[in-house]
Amino acid sequence: VFMGAIEKITSKKVRKFNAKLGRWLTAEVWNPTVANLTLMALGSSAPEILLSCIELFSNEMYSGELGPSTIVGSAAFNLLCITAVCIMTIPDGEVRRIKELSVFAITAFFSIFAYLWLLIILLGPSPNVVEPWEGIVTFLFFPILVILAYMADRGYPPFSKPA
Repeated sequence: VFMGAIEKITSKKVRKFNAKLGRWLTAEVWNPTVANLTLMALGSSAPEILLSCIELFSNEMYSGELGPSTIVGSAAFNLLCITAVCIMTIPDGEVRRIKELSVFAITAFFSIFAYLWLLIILLGPSPNVVEPWEGIVTFLFFPILVILAYMADRGYPPFSKPA
C-alpha cells in the first residue's frame, strides 16, 4: 500500500497551456530522478529505518544488534544482489545502455562513499560512537546527493551535455 501511494504521488502530471505553441502540454510534477532518490528510496527502506529507530529509542540511544546491521545489510543487498539480478536478466546477445550516465555516476559514487564514510565515523575520531556532528554531516550528504543528481539530470553545469 505504501509503495503504491508513493507511485501514485510520483506519477502525478499537470496540464498547462503554452501560449507560444497555442496548445495544452502535459508535464510531470516530480522530476523522476528526485522521485526515485527520495520517495521511492524512503518507501523501499522504511521498514529497516523504522526498525533501527525503534531499537535505538528503546535502548536509550545505544545501537542494538538489529538496527545498523539491518540498514547496512539491506544497502549491501541492494548494491550487490539487485545489481547482479539486473545484469543476469538481460538476454544473451542483447545490450542495455544507461541513459543518464552522469546521474548513474553520482549515485554510484555516493553508494560506495556511504560505506567509506561509515568506516570513517565508526573507526575515526570517536571509535564505536557516532557523535552528533557525524550524524548531522551524514544526514547532509543526502540533500547533496539529490541536488547533484537533479543538476546532472537537468544538464546544469558542470553536467551539461556537449552540443
